[in-house]
Amino acid sequence: MLTTRQQLILSAIIEDYVRLAEPVGSRALAKHEEIKFSSATIRNEMADLEEMGYLAQLHTSSGRIPSQKGYRFYVDNLMQDSHTQMENVSTLRSFFAKRIDEVEQVVREMSVVLSNLTKQTAIVLGPKMYTDRVRKIELIPLTAGRAVAILVTDAGHVEDCTVHLSEDIRVEDVQSIVNVLNEKLIGVPMSKLRSSLYSQMAEELATKVERYEDVLAVLEEFCQVGQREEPVYIGGAANMLSQPEFHDVEKAQSLLALLERGQSVTHWLPLGGTGLQVRIGAENAIEPLQDCTVITTTYCLSGLPVGHIGVLGPTRMDYGRIMQILEYTSKSMTALLTRWTERS
Repeated sequence: MLTTRQQLILSAIIEDYVRLAEPVGSRALAKHEEIKFSSATIRNEMADLEEMGYLAQLHTSSGRIPSQKGYRFYVDNLMQDSHTQMENVSTLRSFFAKRIDEVEQVVREMSVVLSNLTKQTAIVLGPKMYTDRVRKIELIPLTAGRAVAILVTDAGHVEDCTVHLSEDIRVEDVQSIVNVLNEKLIGVPMSKLRSSLYSQMAEELATKVERYEDVLAVLEEFCQVGQREEPVYIGGAANMLSQPEFHDVEKAQSLLALLERGQSVTHWLPLGGTGLQVRIGAENAIEPLQDCTVITTTYCLSGLPVGHIGVLGPTRMDYGRIMQILEYTSKSMTALLTRWTERS
């Protein structure tokens, strides 16, 4: 375990390095008001911290920089609890106060807002539809035997899909299908469309709608919609290019290529559990991310996590500030989804 003095020095080095992106020397540390030790004492402690793996030295004559182990210790033990800065709160509060009617629009714009606030790359996933409940269904005929089915959920999620109907179906039959679907499915979770509800509806619809097989065709398409992966929105991918750690062209290209494969994000973003998760450097399994930090959190509906928010950047990032921003965003997004649900 590090001594109190070592913890103080490590914390100061990390915070200076995050701010300046330059190795930190003993002379600079001695100027900190809270560090009341001689330069010789500071140098000895820095050497010990380096020997224990918390610091690294790029050159013999240079100052020290934090190692991945040092960042991990800082995140787990040294970060001070503080309120989210007022300018961040004001920006996020204004965003969530906007009248936005669709979840897709919220998550798309949220990724841009977060990337601007954090100066890193922001990733927003979801929400997953399997926890959504059906709010409204529409069916719009296109040509003989084809129609567009539109489903709106209580979370404001809108999905459309093309369905195949009987070629000689009449307009009044289409309206009957829409009426029955809305009568039976409003308030039903997407996750239950394929289970017991499906078989129970089949028998009842056969007596109410002449072409009940067309109703089942619509249901089948909606079941497929409910199984789709969460949409992925990425904001500020170019922000990494402004970071000195990514001035190496090959390193930057490998990260940008990873982000361009949007849905692959779900394979490396920390998605298990709830609350904040921080993966630093080699804790990330994907090689292009092993010089990066990925911070994620979840947002919920009815107590269940339905989507994820993440920030990707170099290991040299302002952990406390970014984690506070993500926590505030998570709570605000959860509250927004809850209001939508109660309103529907």
